[in-house]
Amino acid sequence: MGVDTDHDGGAAGFRSGFVCFVGRPNTGKSTLTNALVGQKIAITSNRPQTTRHVVRGIVHRPDAQLVVVDTPGLHRPRTLLGERLNDLVHETYAEVDLIGFCVPAGDKIGPGDRWILEQVRRSAPRTEILGIVTKIDAVGKAKVAEQLLALSELLGPESDVVPVSAQSGEQIEVLADVLTGKMEPGPAFYPDGEITDEPETTLMAELIREAALEGVREELPHSLAVVIEEIVEPGETAGASGAGSEDLLEVYAVMYVERESQKGIVIGRGGTRLRNVRRNARKQIEALLGTPIRLHLHVKVAKDWQRDPKKLSRLGF
Repeated sequence: MGVDTDHDGGAAGFRSGFVCFVGRPNTGKSTLTNALVGQKIAITSNRPQTTRHVVRGIVHRPDAQLVVVDTPGLHRPRTLLGERLNDLVHETYAEVDLIGFCVPAGDKIGPGDRWILEQVRRSAPRTEILGIVTKIDAVGKAKVAEQLLALSELLGPESDVVPVSAQSGEQIEVLADVLTGKMEPGPAFYPDGEITDEPETTLMAELIREAALEGVREELPHSLAVVIEEIVEPGETAGASGAGSEDLLEVYAVMYVERESQKGIVIGRGGTRLRNVRRNARKQIEALLGTPIRLHLHVKVAKDWQRDPKKLSRLGF
């Protein structure tokens, strides 16, 4: 982790620290991370357990630097992958300075929320929890007020609660102010302009996975993994393909599924889905890299990879 020495933490009253958002699937944690950072670094989807890596988003402010840690959602695991993701989450809870507990304005607080809160308090008993009511743009003011009260009752009188909409940007600055106020004086951990410490290859693989998850059936999301095999600069020759490009960056990626039937789902009739995935992912990757690319996608079967330790390691888990 590179430390930027431009900011003298204590002397100028500069603050810094790490915050992690938690909550049930679809509470808007990744969208909130992106909104605070001001750029897309975490993939979003309406599928549960979309996030699979711990992604650090860096929020630069004149008076502070906030490092927002976006984690996989905590869940009751059914596979070895699920167990490994949960371990990752518990480790993160124990390492951050503040935990933001997210509940959407339109959802009733239920057993799932209580279970997650219990897990958080077990992993990080001394870490402060901030309540965040998300998606306030989707409901009326009375409903937002009701949810603020319900979340306050769940967390206890010692916890502050903030309403926010990552989608519309409403209250994002207020949330950033509250987060900053809860951080200790300290130096910036990252240089100005850096928005994440996630390797570009990981971000690219995640953008491809996000594009592939659009509009697919329930069973596929957990079975899909993406690996960037090779990146070839313009004018270079690719090792695997033996070909290169004079004018474009070439990105070679493999999408792994667990069964032959899933391969058919990803490719689609006559390859239509795969072409859509390629087109949508290419646009997102070009926005990330700031340069045009040519994206090569292949789909392979790695049977039951979520339960196989060797395959999990090879796929980066």
